[in-house]
Formats: sequence, C-alpha cells, structure tokens
Amino acid sequence: MLRTFGALPNEERARSLSGKDLLWCARHMTLDEEEELDRLCPVCRAEAEEGRCPVCGGQAVHGDCGQNAAFDEERFRTLSRGAKG
Repeated sequence: MLRTFGALPNEERARSLSGKDLLWCARHMTLDEEEELDRLCPVCRAEAEEGRCPVCGGQAVHGDCGQNAAFDEERFRTLSRGAKG
C-alpha cells in the first residue's frame, strides 16, 4: 500500500499510520477497485478478472501464479533455521 502512495516505511507519514489507518486505507483501495470493475461490461469485466502477466499481458497459468523462479527453497530453509547461508 505504501508503494501506491510513494511512501517509504521509514518516512514520518508512513510511521505515523496506525493499524486502523492502514486497514481503512486498504479497504477503500479495495472498494475503489470494485467500483472500477462495476463500470465494465460483462465481457471486459471477465477479462479484467483473469490472471494476467504484469509484463506482457498474456494469460497467466494458474499453477505458476505467484511463483518466483529465482527463489531458492533450500537456501530459504537453511536461513530460516538460523544457519548462515
């Protein structure tokens, strides 16, 4: 959410936000997105709700959504156990 407003976590305006403020802001961002979708025709809305690649706009394969190809699972496990990697 801070990215949306162009704020860094260590900025005063970001640090002064309470949990309630963040929740309020996130909820209203969600409502704004819903309003945008409500303005679309059914065909365009269905297309807008499909998973799309943020780079090329192609349809994302559901099995690959949210996967970082560069993520090293084994290194993550090692570091999460407190070992130096």
